[in-house]
Amino acid sequence: MIALRRFPDLWRRLDVTVRDLPLGVLLFAVSFLPALQRHGTQLGGVPDRPFDAGAAVAAALECLPLALRRRWPFLCLALVSIGFAADQLRGYHLVEGTSLLFALVSTGLHLQLRRRAAALLFTAAYVALAVALYRTGTGEPVSEFVTFYLLVAFGWGMGAWLRAGRLAEEERRRRLAEDTRAAERTRIARELHDVVTHHVTAMVVQAEAARYLTAAPDRLDQALTAVTDTGRRAITDLRHLLDLLNPDHGTGSDHEARTPAVGRLLTLVEQTRRAGQPVEFAEEGTPAASTGSADLVAYRVVQEALTNALKYAHGSRTSVQVQHGTKEITVEVSTDGSGSPTGSPGGSGRGLAGLRERVDVLGGDFTAHPRTGGGFVVRARIPAGSGL
Repeated sequence: MIALRRFPDLWRRLDVTVRDLPLGVLLFAVSFLPALQRHGTQLGGVPDRPFDAGAAVAAALECLPLALRRRWPFLCLALVSIGFAADQLRGYHLVEGTSLLFALVSTGLHLQLRRRAAALLFTAAYVALAVALYRTGTGEPVSEFVTFYLLVAFGWGMGAWLRAGRLAEEERRRRLAEDTRAAERTRIARELHDVVTHHVTAMVVQAEAARYLTAAPDRLDQALTAVTDTGRRAITDLRHLLDLLNPDHGTGSDHEARTPAVGRLLTLVEQTRRAGQPVEFAEEGTPAASTGSADLVAYRVVQEALTNALKYAHGSRTSVQVQHGTKEITVEVSTDGSGSPTGSPGGSGRGLAGLRERVDVLGGDFTAHPRTGGGFVVRARIPAGSGL
């Protein structure tokens, strides 16, 4: 039983010529059955001839080259055509003449180079065979030869149609793979933007504040410690992000470690507070059992909003509200706009646009706009249980 289950795998490992040989051998064996002799294809009206050694040679040429139909399709069709010509000119009229159709379909499907030249060459060879049969036969009408040519042309065309479908499927898979890689690169770029922008902004703000603390060693030490802690967190987040490029990404505990839990929001808020930003934080509800990518997106929304608050409203009162529902996570981050921008580099606008795309992918809502009377507010409704 185990051997039977392994047979398909063992069969696929064999050389393609070995796998194609049984069909030719089966057709060749059929030629020796008396009941089927002189009941095959008859073209040109050549009188029947008894089965002899020549018939066996013709049958071998018609059948056995089918083992080459995928590896060397042109050679396969050439040998089968020679056998078919001998079969018809000698009047054997073997059933094995049907192997010509197998060879034509395989050539139309598997021939890679000079396909048009091959078609013209075999057409010319068929015309020569038709002329020879017309002269040696009983004078069959020309329409018979035309009809047979249309039949063999249909076989070639069938193979060409199958080839076109196979190439189209390969192209579709290639485009899908390229689109998948492009989407993954875009996602990694967004993650890099979120991680680098937030941590570097916090470090710049903390370092700027440390300049004015030289007269207070205790506070200066705290500020420098905050810069160090922020740098370490940046390194950790970047290491987790770069792990996305590993082949084992998405398995086991590594995947869980790379996904920031919503519980880390408090750490994010504390880091922002140490950078000199007064932040009020409120988290309500219980996270759903399975949130999919919603936790990560919620984390990134808060991270980007706090980064912008540090950049453009440093010292302003900032509020972070996160509410967990059974089917969604709601996030709102707002500033009152009373602070002043820091000297950190300006943003590219990618952060909010990237967040909007992430939330849209999960089927949620995202808004970011100035508040009436000053300040800015970011709101996001993220359906839980979705996956990117």
